[in-house]
Amino acid sequence: MGRLAVWVAVGLAGALLLLTSAAAGVVSSMFGGGGGGGSCLGAVTAPGATPAGLSAEQARNAGVIVAVGERMRIPVRGWVIAVATALQESSLINHGNLGPANDHDSLGLFQQRPSQGWGTPEQIMNPEYAAGKFYEHLLTVPGWERLPLTDAAQQVQRSAYPDAYATHETRATEIVAAYTGGTLPVCDGAPISASGWTRPVAGAVGSGFRTGDRPDHDGVDITAPKGTVIRAASGGVVVRVRCNIGRNSWEPTGGPMPCDSDGYLGLGGCGWYADVRHAGDIVSRYCHMVRQPIIQVGQTVIAGQPIGHVGSSGNSSGPHLHYEIHEGYPASENNAIDPVPFMRHKGAPL
Repeated sequence: MGRLAVWVAVGLAGALLLLTSAAAGVVSSMFGGGGGGGSCLGAVTAPGATPAGLSAEQARNAGVIVAVGERMRIPVRGWVIAVATALQESSLINHGNLGPANDHDSLGLFQQRPSQGWGTPEQIMNPEYAAGKFYEHLLTVPGWERLPLTDAAQQVQRSAYPDAYATHETRATEIVAAYTGGTLPVCDGAPISASGWTRPVAGAVGSGFRTGDRPDHDGVDITAPKGTVIRAASGGVVVRVRCNIGRNSWEPTGGPMPCDSDGYLGLGGCGWYADVRHAGDIVSRYCHMVRQPIIQVGQTVIAGQPIGHVGSSGNSSGPHLHYEIHEGYPASENNAIDPVPFMRHKGAPL
């Protein structure tokens, strides 16, 4: 699939939308409840690490959080969520009662409140206890591994500033990696990586990113049978659903569309496709679907959520998923990057 011939701007009002508790119930029914299970477990191989940019005290507290996560057999994604939460709540400093400057009776790394049943002040000020209580509550959140980090953290913390957690995701991932030998575990056979990403479809990567014979190929082609479920590679908001043939592009009408039939090489266009905007303005694109995507613009999706089915619409010689990653919103040919190293770095290699 080459570059899209026509780009139609689609606005996104505000920041990424939060999932509601009701949506979390849907998540649970779709994928099962939260819990450690055996997915993407990690090992602390450098317990005395001092991640770059952290003081000795901050590193010590981060080390406690990941060690408790390992001991409780929490998937590494949970360690990242916990560290990001502590960065936001306390900057990884074990704060006591700061008087008027403190938020009510909030204490410790996660600013947990004795009056809200988190424990006694003495317990909450123990980093091991505080981390354990955070994980206990996280495990009760349905589908927590698949949620955007800010949503999972918010369902535990009930913060007045719920969007703030997302700003710490990259930093928290780097901190956790320092305790696991510099890299995060690759989650072969597990649905969601520590970074919150998953393969959109299982299959072999064929045509690569901007190769010599296809310099305008802004993604990679993943071969899969027609009708195979395509999943959102990470949590985010749907920002585009369109039918693109040649130089023409249409929004769904609810009736028959030109993309409803198989295409062919030389036809041009992405066929049925969808864009999802993730934290940090990363955009993932999914092309050549067999029929209209099963998501809508403005909808919040979670990692691994079905969004459509493999097909051969548009500029295509056979069933496959054309998958793109863009470092910037809106997606354009100028901010497209190679999805293969990107996904490998996210712990979910294609």
